[in-house]
Amino acid sequence: MRAVFQWSLRSRTLELGKRTLIMGIVNVTPDSFSDGGLHFDSEKAVEHALRLLDEGADSIDIGGESTRPGAKVAATIPEPGAAASENAKTSATPKVTVSAEEEMARVLPVITALRKLRPDAVLSVDTYKAAVARDAVAAGAEIINDVSAFRWDPQMAKTAAELKCGVVLMHIRGRPEEWRTLPPPGDIVLIVKRELRDWAEAAVLAGVRRERIALDPGFGFGKNFDQNYPLLARFDELQSLGLPLLAGTSRKSFVGRTLARDGKDAAPQERLHGTLATHAALILKGAHILRTHDVKAAVDAARVTDAILQAR
Repeated sequence: MRAVFQWSLRSRTLELGKRTLIMGIVNVTPDSFSDGGLHFDSEKAVEHALRLLDEGADSIDIGGESTRPGAKVAATIPEPGAAASENAKTSATPKVTVSAEEEMARVLPVITALRKLRPDAVLSVDTYKAAVARDAVAAGAEIINDVSAFRWDPQMAKTAAELKCGVVLMHIRGRPEEWRTLPPPGDIVLIVKRELRDWAEAAVLAGVRRERIALDPGFGFGKNFDQNYPLLARFDELQSLGLPLLAGTSRKSFVGRTLARDGKDAAPQERLHGTLATHAALILKGAHILRTHDVKAAVDAARVTDAILQAR
């Protein structure tokens, strides 16, 4: 069965578990793997977000920097366990491709416009930068969705605690530019569970209230093809963490590889049916929120799968 939570956001509380909530994705980027910059223009991004809300999205996640495989990110702190010389090099020369100023120029107009047009909409900002999170919440975002679980910007945990908003802590192995060369991790499910528990506790120690935290195992983020399916098959094991679970498998490359024809992976726009299969499995194994590009289809699939879950 799926646990029920009251998720405390900036100005409201969402009930999680009675039905699956759908988070629509809006990438205000020129290089997203999934949509190729279709919504890079702020007006187009706002139009797309409004369409997703009309299709039934319970929240909108707005991001201004791509973390696709191979992308470089502006991490300001080293990964745990790195050698001392590597730590010094990483912290001294961060890989900056999108500055906080540029990221804010992309996402803040979208958040501001949506807050005016749909004041009741639940908005999330997809960022690992504390400065972006602070201004996005001031503009109307209710949730900080951090792919690094507060580990790439040393100010993020303190900032989230001060902002008193909802947070999503996602599991990630390494950085995008390293993913293709990462060594095998061992039991990926046990690693994800252990590290998400540690990172959630670190957030609590930094002042983030536990009822504001949701967890995301980070499908595709530092996990190769052979690691995503065990994480999907054993997703229910993450319920032992005692926090709401968000999952994002929408258009992911492991789905595309499974749907390959004639030796060629299915393109992102051809992965809808495979994505919906993962959605059904995730709901039956305890997911509370699904983050997706294809909201209307996800809403329909979730309604049917929720009915199956309730029939238990």
